[in-house]
Amino acid sequence: MLMEQEDRKPVIGLLGGSFNPVHIGHMMLASYLAQWGYVDRVWLSLSPRSPLKDGDALLPDLKRLAMLAIAAKAAPLLDICDIELSMPRPSYTINTLEVLRDRYPDLRFKLVIGSDNWRIFDRWRESQRILDEFGVIVYLRHGYPVETRHVDGLEVVDAPIVNLSSTFVRDSIAGGRDMSYFLPAGVYKYICDNKLYRKTDDK
Repeated sequence: MLMEQEDRKPVIGLLGGSFNPVHIGHMMLASYLAQWGYVDRVWLSLSPRSPLKDGDALLPDLKRLAMLAIAAKAAPLLDICDIELSMPRPSYTINTLEVLRDRYPDLRFKLVIGSDNWRIFDRWRESQRILDEFGVIVYLRHGYPVETRHVDGLEVVDAPIVNLSSTFVRDSIAGGRDMSYFLPAGVYKYICDNKLYRKTDDK
């Protein structure tokens, strides 16, 4: 009976990241997962700093959150989630999922990660619990095939692959290139208006 109740709950795909900045690849993936029925909605969850990455290059949280809000404003089935900004740092995904489950008992949450992160997923804190209690949706990325797909709690999705990264966008802006076609509507204007990612700017 409890399992049936869980199955009837709307499923939220939690796509976390630094979104430094959010780009069309993020939005295309999130839209695909929701529209093609892998989840009911996708929450874009802003990470203040990954325990596995250097946080020095990140823009301030509120600027990245503002870009996410612009990107998601007109995006059906997509929402933003800023819960990690109020959690202890460094933040761990298992803690985020637990807080969300407690705060939204009428929803089910599944973690969404790329196949590059799946390769190091065993390094994540309590990775097995994430699989067992929440489930993981893995989308393929260039150069990172998923060799073993028969893992309990794992779902591999052959979503359209966009070979685009936030690093590429930042470097291109620093090089004076026009990134208006690489970013969601309004985000590039926000970056230009606030003079972000330029070589001479002080982050």
